[in-house]
Amino acid sequence: MHERTPPGIAAFVLMIVLCATWGFQQVTIKIASAGISPVLQSGLRSAIAVLLLLVWARWRGIALTQADRSLRPGLLAGFLFGLEFVFIYLGLSYTTASRLIVVLYTAPCFTVLGLHYFVAGEQMQRRQLAGVLLAFMGIVFGFSGESGGPPGAWIGDLLGLLAAIGWAATTVLIRATRLATISASKVLFYQLAVSAALLLPLSPLIGEAGISQLSLPVVLALAYQGVIVAFASYLAWFWLLTRYLTTRLAVFSFLTPLFGVAFGVVMLHERLTPSFIVAVACVTSGIVLVNLPAPRQRAARVDG
Repeated sequence: MHERTPPGIAAFVLMIVLCATWGFQQVTIKIASAGISPVLQSGLRSAIAVLLLLVWARWRGIALTQADRSLRPGLLAGFLFGLEFVFIYLGLSYTTASRLIVVLYTAPCFTVLGLHYFVAGEQMQRRQLAGVLLAFMGIVFGFSGESGGPPGAWIGDLLGLLAAIGWAATTVLIRATRLATISASKVLFYQLAVSAALLLPLSPLIGEAGISQLSLPVVLALAYQGVIVAFASYLAWFWLLTRYLTTRLAVFSFLTPLFGVAFGVVMLHERLTPSFIVAVACVTSGIVLVNLPAPRQRAARVDG
């Protein structure tokens, strides 16, 4: 197990690329929803990615089934991961990509709260608490009235908030259990395999229409989610977590909602209003406060 170190320039550049990749995902979910039901779409995404991961692991000689006491937390992580994306995909049926991604990226705030109670050395400071409160103030202000969303958008916003809580719970579980000591590939395998096994049969059980049309945009959007996001970007993210200090990487996560809002406005022609812009600013500022490294303590002076 490698000791985590501060990230360098290459890691910073990779994080920016990952944030842009995740920001664009909400747009592709909207596009693919024109031909594939939300929960089925999420299950197919995980299934595509887990097949690619199995090929990758075999090629690299990475064992995914060895006994290492990670099965129970791994199954729970997979369940939480699947639940998170049920909320995301269903949420996008009610609200815009721009709105949902801003709500979703309150997750780092919930993560800080979870780490404070369950992971030694991750106790929350007053500055981080202020960031959590600021992010929630932005959500309340931005979404309390009409802010560019469709009728019933509050349902999608609520589902986005539940997805954020699920994402944070998954991160805390990975940091606080045996999962923190296993390979990034195996952590991702648990999440993809369990979520695919849950979501694919869940879709017909809840009465989804399934696949209604497979146009080129729908297929490309699903491929982006499965190949680029769920396989390549998540593998890169978990690899970064095994190599570098998490708090130094997490500060870049505030870029994702900015990318997401920009993509939603440019590609889906979603409308921005002043209150929504304030919400974006408050959530972004709150996440930055949460993730800023703690100030160094001043060295004690020694009288001569």
